[in-house]
Amino acid sequence: MWRALSVVMIIWSGYGLAVCPVWSPAKAEQEIARLQGQITRWNTAYWKEGVSEVNDEVYDQLAARLKQWQRCFGAEQVAESLAPATGSVRHPVSHTGVQKVADKAGLRQWMLSRRDLWVQPKVDGVAVTLVYREGKLVQATSRGNGLKGEDWTAKVKRMPSMPAQLTGALANSVLQGELFLQRDNHIQKEMGGMNARAKVAGAMMRQGDSQSLDNIGIFIWAWPNGPASMPERLQALTHAGFTLTEQWTRQINSLDEVETQRNRWLTSPLPFVTDGIVIRSAQEPTGERWLPGEGSWVVAWKYAPVAQIAEVRAINFAVGRTGRIAVVAALEPVQLDDKRVQRVNLGSVGHWQALDIAPGDQILISLAGQGIPRVDKVVWRTSERHKPEPPASRFTPLTCFYATPECREQFMARLKWLSSAAVLDITGLGEAGWQALDQGHHFEHLFSWLALTEAQLQQTPGLTSQRGQQLWHQFNLVRRQPFPRWLDALGIPLPRAAMRALSDRSWAQIQSRDARRWQQVPGVGAKRARRLVEFTHHPMVNALTVWLGEQDVPGF
Repeated sequence: MWRALSVVMIIWSGYGLAVCPVWSPAKAEQEIARLQGQITRWNTAYWKEGVSEVNDEVYDQLAARLKQWQRCFGAEQVAESLAPATGSVRHPVSHTGVQKVADKAGLRQWMLSRRDLWVQPKVDGVAVTLVYREGKLVQATSRGNGLKGEDWTAKVKRMPSMPAQLTGALANSVLQGELFLQRDNHIQKEMGGMNARAKVAGAMMRQGDSQSLDNIGIFIWAWPNGPASMPERLQALTHAGFTLTEQWTRQINSLDEVETQRNRWLTSPLPFVTDGIVIRSAQEPTGERWLPGEGSWVVAWKYAPVAQIAEVRAINFAVGRTGRIAVVAALEPVQLDDKRVQRVNLGSVGHWQALDIAPGDQILISLAGQGIPRVDKVVWRTSERHKPEPPASRFTPLTCFYATPECREQFMARLKWLSSAAVLDITGLGEAGWQALDQGHHFEHLFSWLALTEAQLQQTPGLTSQRGQQLWHQFNLVRRQPFPRWLDALGIPLPRAAMRALSDRSWAQIQSRDARRWQQVPGVGAKRARRLVEFTHHPMVNALTVWLGEQDVPGF
């Protein structure tokens, strides 16, 4: 789709429910002007020079963000300056554009009053009108504002993919379609958008660049005033040389069929980049009645973006189990895949400072492995930079084994770690559960929970009697966990690979190792060996190991 249409018609997945910024009128005017100026500069480079200085997805989302701010502060009239020059060539049939449904429920509602439905991939490129007279291509026009566009005839004629001579019903016809970047076995879910739209637009805008036209294909998605029967339309297009339309058009009879096809095209090899699917009724009005924004017989259901722009609401600091301070950005909530993301880890204080992220900034986030949100980059920085001061680092891997008010965060982080599946595997016991146990029984140290009785656990405020009984059984089973897992729970600074190679099966053996013997363990160097000696001889650690021995935990 064209950027002009993106700005005017975009329906936000993440921004539709966005909250207006709490800004003074002066700040709102400043921020809107800065972002509008940036988008105008991008538009100038895009439309006049054929150069895309920003990723398509980032552009679309920042344009949507600008419109949100303009709505919030009553400045929508300035949005017109975002539209590029539309050109002077009038379309014989207007481009309607494609309205978008947000989800399956929206598509169900749209389908209720329509029949003879067909589904196509939503090819990600730039739209064009083709006019054939007496079998020859006489005009190719960019979409522009839907009524008028730029004359692209000369360039389109040079494309090898474009049929130069048509016969039959298509000899005198108007066609609408998408110029796209040709791909071999493009899998959308794995490869993403690849900035395909911008690459095609750039090829069409640049002067004297004919080689890039060799890689541009055409997908016809509309034949105004063509045959009433969709199969007849498709067959005629194939016979004329527009083979992709019939190949990638399917008749559908139910919402489930649409969803199945949408998922299939998302994960299957295609000859083009896509950003969703288009559902259209074969019953459409005559071309004289087509107007921009009024194509009620066709809708798009876009794929969920792999990355979303989110506004940073606040910067928070958290102490981890090893005492390191982690920086977390609280976000305006956005939807990524099936996750509602409201926070993202920015790493260490040093990494956060290098990223230069402050409240009010716009950051691009995506999901890394196992669905964990991550920051891809900062896409827009607010003009006023008010970053909080990080707390002084007074915590280490050897602090907060015992519960004290100042140790609250690190102590809870240690508890969450030891109950995780990779350590002691206490199913279903997260931060909220540990907080309830600690508040109800006032833990003295990291393993105080082992001494709780069944009755105590059943009477814990915030836990049901049944849940208390389950925990009592789990705590008893935990005592049988292998010795290496208890070392992990204690927080010994030993990598997993080294832990697997370790033959020691008692704390006495562990404590007898000096730095030289530690370095004999694979993965342990001189620096880590010194840390291990310090850890295993620390008074608080040894007090805990004595206590574990009194609780009959094997190895202690």
